[in-house]
Amino acid sequence: MDSLAAAQHRAAAATAVAPDDAGLDSLDLERYPLDRPESDLYAGRVAEARESLADDGCCVLPGLVRPAALAEMAAETRRLAPEAHVITANPTVYGGSPDESFPEGHPRRRSVARANGFVAADRIGPETRIRRLYEAPAFRAFVGACMGLEEIHPYADPLAQLVVNVLRPGAGHGWHFDTNEFAVSLLTQPPDAGGGFEYCPQIRSPQQENEAAVAAVLDGERGAVRRLELRPGDLQLFFGRYSLHRIAPVEGQRERHTVIFAYARRPGMTGNPEKTRHLFGRVTGEHAAGADRLRHDGLTD
Repeated sequence: MDSLAAAQHRAAAATAVAPDDAGLDSLDLERYPLDRPESDLYAGRVAEARESLADDGCCVLPGLVRPAALAEMAAETRRLAPEAHVITANPTVYGGSPDESFPEGHPRRRSVARANGFVAADRIGPETRIRRLYEAPAFRAFVGACMGLEEIHPYADPLAQLVVNVLRPGAGHGWHFDTNEFAVSLLTQPPDAGGGFEYCPQIRSPQQENEAAVAAVLDGERGAVRRLELRPGDLQLFFGRYSLHRIAPVEGQRERHTVIFAYARRPGMTGNPEKTRHLFGRVTGEHAAGADRLRHDGLTD
């Protein structure tokens, strides 16, 4: 499609989408037609994402965000980054403190280094591009379709539903599992060097913790490890609940900024109050009220 035709389509799309989907103006709708879910190209993108997720629990949608919109998003995350609650800790890969009741070498007894920061959702205003994209129903529907889910819902947690992850120079996020079943993230600012993403595809399942394999990775075994070089503007879909993963320490002078869009299978889901306080330094009344709406899948958190 030539530049004139592309410009005409974008103008038509901007008037065609519902007001709630105004956040789609950040996306390359020629390459990813979220405004045309009935199209063959939309179905093809969904099929590609499902195939990648089935293969190794991870999918990257390269160049989803338009360059001009990405520049604005990067400016937003730079502005918000100083508000991050920074965590320096040495938990296990499951997030809790090491448990010495387990034998030497067991992953529940071993700690990993974590030094990163999180800007909470209530710091991200409705005027931002990242907020508008998160709240666009068509974006949420596309993510759900790629995940093979008929419907996903906004994460009801007032702090964790939309987050800017900040890794400052020298900081990294050691091996860990996510609390949420899946993660949707967008790199807005890469570091000068370092900050690479590594993961072990679906190393555990709700039926099997597979702790021996987890321990092997902690011992330095690389056979199950894959490495992914993310670029600004790429959207990553990832089953982080089941895939052990880490972010290498950031090198140089520039911070690494990533937007995390949080969704849930069921409406009204909120985070664990204890973990929320750890991640953000505070909780809200909605966390206590939503204690009965936490995810319970039998896996170690």
